Amino acid sequence: MPHSVSRRLALGLPLGLWGAMPSGPAAAQALVASAQGGPAAAGADELRAEWDAFRGRYMTREGRVVDTGNKNVSHSEGQGYGLLVAVRADDRASFDLMLGWTRRTLKRRGDNLLAWRFQPDAANPVADQNNAADGDLLVAWALLEAGRRWGSTDHLALGTAMARDVLKHLVRRSGGYTVLLPGARGFDRRDRTVLNPSYYVFPAIRALAQAVPDLAWVRLAGDGLALLRAARFGRWRLPADWVSLAKADGSVSLAENFPPRFSYDAVRVPLYLAWAKLGAEPAVADSAGFWGDSSHSYVPAWVDLTNNTIAPYAASSGIAAVARLAAWQRAIGHSETRVLPRVAVATDYYAAVLGLLVRLAWRDIVAPAA
Repeated sequence: MPHSVSRRLALGLPLGLWGAMPSGPAAAQALVASAQGGPAAAGADELRAEWDAFRGRYMTREGRVVDTGNKNVSHSEGQGYGLLVAVRADDRASFDLMLGWTRRTLKRRGDNLLAWRFQPDAANPVADQNNAADGDLLVAWALLEAGRRWGSTDHLALGTAMARDVLKHLVRRSGGYTVLLPGARGFDRRDRTVLNPSYYVFPAIRALAQAVPDLAWVRLAGDGLALLRAARFGRWRLPADWVSLAKADGSVSLAENFPPRFSYDAVRVPLYLAWAKLGAEPAVADSAGFWGDSSHSYVPAWVDLTNNTIAPYAASSGIAAVARLAAWQRAIGHSETRVLPRVAVATDYYAAVLGLLVRLAWRDIVAPAA
């Protein structure tokens, strides 16, 4: 990359000043270039109280975040969520505890990425050394924020090293797009690439781009938005948990061997878009339209994108919080967005963490510009 472009990205100058760029929506360029705002001062005490409640219910004394709805396993994404909320709540002791467990237990040999799952009851709790892109993005983002908040060069260095390894191992060209592989192995196949739209954590991509300036981030963000616009299915035109990108022509379809649903993965798509101030994207409006459809007698937990059948049970408090955020983005000024579920009412880890993430996103969206 030319030094002048690298310097401008590092400084956070608008990408429109760069001159000719790869194809990609202007929103994606603004996404990568704009500075990540810190949390709003208002509500800091409430956030700390909610974090303390989450920590007490879902974090072990060793620093492991426990997925209570999934056989008490832990994931790199869960560690990333915990680290991010801890730094926003200014809880360095918990942050360092989680980071220590994560690095000791999940770090892969040969790079700075993380194995995706820890199974506490297995003979080998980390048998699968493959990583998960969203977990790596989240942990790196949290490290970079921790380094700035607490003046820690060690945290900054580790977050930067992870960002470099994300570029090296997970960012690829496929079907005419620059894509984010869900993991280093098993997703880039002979004729297609399997993608998880919810792994595009756009605020994290922006933060990593500032730490490791490279035009690949801009292509990744722009093409990610283009893929999300193309990969919408079913009656409500929703993103899917998993999609398949054909290498021959760049067409996008529902991935084989995965449930064809807008479900527990894909609900994070409108969350991450709104968080990155991309609430005008179709995936946000369409998700809000689905959740708010008057034909539903309850907010559905998921929908089958091949036959439009909704879940026979209601969404969790966490998904309901994402739905509220999406509705507010669809019609700016929706005052109920501030009324978010408490950790105490969540039935499991994932519902609780989604509620916390919506709190962080809300604060970043409404924070005044620096």
